Amino acid sequence: MNHVFAVSDGTGETAERVLKAALAQFEGAAVKVERRPEVRTEEQVRQTVQEAARSAGLIVHTLVSDDLRDAMVREGRLQNVETIDLMGPLLARLSRQFAVSPAEKPGLFRQLNEEYFRRVETMEFAFHHDDGRRAHELSRAEIVLVGVSRTFKTPLSIYLAFRGWFVANVPIVPGIDPPPELFDLPPGRVIGLTIDPVRLTELRRVREQRLGGATGDYADLASVRREVAYALRLFHEQHWPVVGVTDKPIEESAAEILAIVRK
Repeated sequence: MNHVFAVSDGTGETAERVLKAALAQFEGAAVKVERRPEVRTEEQVRQTVQEAARSAGLIVHTLVSDDLRDAMVREGRLQNVETIDLMGPLLARLSRQFAVSPAEKPGLFRQLNEEYFRRVETMEFAFHHDDGRRAHELSRAEIVLVGVSRTFKTPLSIYLAFRGWFVANVPIVPGIDPPPELFDLPPGRVIGLTIDPVRLTELRRVREQRLGGATGDYADLASVRREVAYALRLFHEQHWPVVGVTDKPIEESAAEILAIVRK
């Protein structure tokens, strides 16, 4: 059963009506719609997003207040909850057409544009700071993922970037010192990724076949065990939180990472 929360700072009837009209196009989908009216404080927004997170649901909202929409974007990002703004884009288009801001509230365009351009910027940041590149800029990252090869550093970075986070990732390779900038980051910024060595060996053998097999000890189980053990020792020495990614979907690993960030 999928949960969708219709959230509003009014009665919530508009959000629920629009949502149900859209859901009519998805015949057979098991969806439970829950209305959350009179959401008028940031604390109420926070509680609603947390409720949606607990039920793995998403939020559709018609919040008019700039501050509440800001809070919804922020909390949705932290809790890894998808939030769909029905009112903001419509207000923006009407404002452009009428050449006036709604309810004389300045900053609507700024907020919508900042949200859009932030996502563009975070995606570009993830691409430019993948696999240890531009290590001198690690201090700009909100999250830095570290781990041996094939621990899903890049897919997780892209996923989190799409959710609005500035993410970099750095490979951990025995015999090669990580960039010194990594050790200057504040606590909680760096998160280690680990994986079961047997599963990692299987993943690497697939990649080895694609590369023609000339990869040395890359897919040797004994070598892989040493790599994983070396990375874990480094994580524990630096007191970096560790997230296991063995056979987990990207969304689940990302949720664990964001849980650490929230703390």
